[in-house]
Amino acid sequence: MVDRPSRSRSGPVTASDARTGGERLPEAERSTADAIAAFVTQAKAMAPMAQGTQGRLVFALDATLSRQPTWDMACALQADMFREAAALGSLDIRLVYYRGFNECRATGWISDSAELARLMGKIDCRGGKTQISKVLAEARRHATSAGIRAVVFVGDAMEESVDELCAKAGELGLLKVPLFMFQEGNDAVAEQAFREMARLSGGAWCRFDPGAAAQLRELLRAAAAYAAGGREALLRLAAFEGAAAHLLGQLK
Repeated sequence: MVDRPSRSRSGPVTASDARTGGERLPEAERSTADAIAAFVTQAKAMAPMAQGTQGRLVFALDATLSRQPTWDMACALQADMFREAAALGSLDIRLVYYRGFNECRATGWISDSAELARLMGKIDCRGGKTQISKVLAEARRHATSAGIRAVVFVGDAMEESVDELCAKAGELGLLKVPLFMFQEGNDAVAEQAFREMARLSGGAWCRFDPGAAAQLRELLRAAAAYAAGGREALLRLAAFEGAAAHLLGQLK
């Protein structure tokens, strides 16, 4: 699959956009009372996704400067997500990442691990603050238009309004899209926020040690199994892997 050229919502494609790939995401909007009421009505009307259909997963990564080692590790491990899903059907992944000053981008839907690795390999981490709100807003858009089954987020910090993030997580919960919040390290502020976001979405939180490739591999495999085959697939994987069992025990 050829990655789409990135563009702003109101301007042309730039040379920098073309090099890195990915569509620049708009600013996250605050929910108004009318927007929330309309959203709840829409969520209630949505039918659950049937098992056996194409699995779709939003794979979101913090690409700020301190994250470079984990970004490189995720590049090496992302093929495991596709391999796990292959036994259950198929999996499309949309990579979303933020970095630098107010930069948050998303690729198109990718169904090939080599293509995802190629795109990730072109992206370098840059200093900046977290932009998790934009990630959640992007996930909500595709929950209603593309039928995603889960969101995986990998990060180590949270520098935004926790109440705003939790509101967006709750909206994903209404749409039956769980957040799998995978935290690197021991930041207490991030842990409190990530745990609550996972709970409100009906998802799961788990911490892994910095640089622990084996731990991250298990977590990504478990999330892919859920996206491709639902709770039943995660249940089968839990018989063999502790990470899957840990996530399964938190899912609503």
